[in-house]
This record gives sequence, C-alpha cells and structure tokens, in this order.
Amino acid sequence: MTLEDLGYNLELENYRKNQNLDSFGVARVISEHKERYLVKNAEKEYDAEILGNLRYTAQSRSDFAAVGDWVAISEYDENKVLIHAVFPRKTIIERHAVGKQGEKQIIATNIDFAFIVQAVDRDFNINRIERYLTICNTSKVKPIIILNKIDLVNEAELTSLIGSVQERIMKVPLFAISNESQKGIEQLQEMIEKGKTYCLLGSSGVGKSTLLNNLLGKHWMRTNAISESSNRGRHVTSHRELQVLENGGILIDNPGMREVGIADATGGLEMTFATIVEQSKGCKFKDCTHTTETGCAVIAAVERGEIDKSSYENYLKMEREKEHFESTIAEKRKKDKDFGKMVKSYKKDNYKKY
Repeated sequence: MTLEDLGYNLELENYRKNQNLDSFGVARVISEHKERYLVKNAEKEYDAEILGNLRYTAQSRSDFAAVGDWVAISEYDENKVLIHAVFPRKTIIERHAVGKQGEKQIIATNIDFAFIVQAVDRDFNINRIERYLTICNTSKVKPIIILNKIDLVNEAELTSLIGSVQERIMKVPLFAISNESQKGIEQLQEMIEKGKTYCLLGSSGVGKSTLLNNLLGKHWMRTNAISESSNRGRHVTSHRELQVLENGGILIDNPGMREVGIADATGGLEMTFATIVEQSKGCKFKDCTHTTETGCAVIAAVERGEIDKSSYENYLKMEREKEHFESTIAEKRKKDKDFGKMVKSYKKDNYKKY
C-alpha cells in the first residue's frame, strides 16, 4: 500500500515541503477515540496523540485532528507517534453539535463523496435526506443517495419510493440496494474510484456498517438488528473509522445520527432547494421570507403544485435553524469582544495606578 492509495496527492506533498514538515512522517487519521487517534501510513498503523503545543494553541475543537485528516507525525515509541501538525482540509463535513449552542461537530474531513443511506422499511424520510444533502452541498462534497433494504418491499412500493425521492431531489445519483440479497452492491462497487474518499451518512439501523462489510468483502464492523420494541436503530458504530477497499476506494463509517442539526449552511440550502431559490427571484420583496408576504412567488408556486409542500416546509425549518445558529455565533463573538475590551481596560487602569 502507498500513501496515494490512502488519498495522498501532490498538493499535500507541496504543502508539507513549503511548511518545512518534510522531516516528519505523513499519515492519515483512520479513527478517533476521545482525542486519541489511530493513524495509518504506507507501512503500518500507529496509536497517536496530539503534541502538547498543538493542543495548547488550538482555538477550537476543529483545530484538533479528525478522521480523514492528513497529519505530520514522529515516532516516539514502538507503534506510537506524536501528531505535530494537521494539513489543510480539502472538505469538512460537519453539523450543529448536539446540545451545544453555536458549536459545530466535525463528522469527517477530506471527503470526495458521501453515501446518504436510508432504509426503505422503517422511518423512510425524504426530509432527512434533504438535511444530509444540505450538509454535503455546504461542504462541497458530492452526494450519492442509497436506498437500502429493498428486499423488504415489493417492486411497486420500491418504484413509488424511488419516484418520490427523484421528484424532490433531482440530479443526485441514486442506488437501490439490499445488504441481505446483495442486489445493487456490485453496481455500487463499480462506481467507487481508486484514491477517492467516501463517507457513510445515515441514522442508526439503516445498514451502514453492513454495507461497509459488503463493500470490504469481509466482516469488519459489528452490526446489530433493529430494536423490535422501538423499531429504531441501535448505535453499533461508536466511532468514525476509515477503511481502504479492495478496488482502491477509501470509506469512512460513522455512528448513526438521529439529530442532523444545520449549522453554517451558506450555499448548501440554495443548492439543495434550487427550485425554491429560482422561484424566489420573482418575489415582490427582496427580503421575502416566503412565509406570509403578499406577492411571494414561492408561496404561489407551492399553491400551484410546482414546489412540493413538504420540501417547502423542510426548507423553511432548516432556514430558521441556520439563522438561529448564525445569530448564536454573532452573539458569542460580541460577548468575547466585550470581555476582551473589559480585560484590556482593567489592565490599563491597574497599570496607571502603579
């Protein structure tokens, strides 16, 4: 295996040289466990931890390494290394951190494609697909929709489900598969490109880990059945993990996410809901919120059936979440700025006294 098999390229190598990091080794983070990492290079895997100076200078959680990152390393013990630097990220898939106002959580970095996995047998939800799609579009990651467990529905039901997705979400590749019967798995394998990194996104129980096992051609990630009492997925994957497939593609599995909070979705919402954005150009007011305004072209399009009502309502909900997140960030920055001014003033007054 080479570093190129893990996704390394000339751009990363040039950065390494320009930043005088060529005296260090290079590895990619393949899993994370509470700020302790497993990294992989061309030869082997290592347990890794962040250098103290890097930890001290970090401004936020995003400054720490994440699964998918390329890092500069030095070995200090057998199979153990220190992380000296994190290379610039090509892409970052992130969401609003659960239970933390105005903070983001990195899902994975340096991703080329995201598999948005949805099971057809239980809480099939196109609104949720649109949420994942918005996260991908914001991150400049190419989305691919996967409808799993098609062995549990008949052909007519499957055709209807596929049609309902494609009616609302256009120009996004869609694969219908069954982990059980293996239907569609081969076609999915054929489209995976060597050296490209893929990320699995979806709720618990939709079959992400089983799909990873099937694509790997071996049992790697532990899987579990759906809870019969709640009909909800159990969290089987407890951390993010990167694997290299036999055909050369790189795949990252993720814990199931029941909450997919929208954070900084600049550009992402516009791409996901392109039809709504296009219709909004005909609104009477430039600052139209598309809720109650007279002369709103979007509302008129919904009433004419040109925009799906559920998609419209989902758009408004995510737009509110985005605005709330952005206002929370602005409020935090103002508080930090005011606190900085207070400290500066305090130091100045005390300096005058002495």
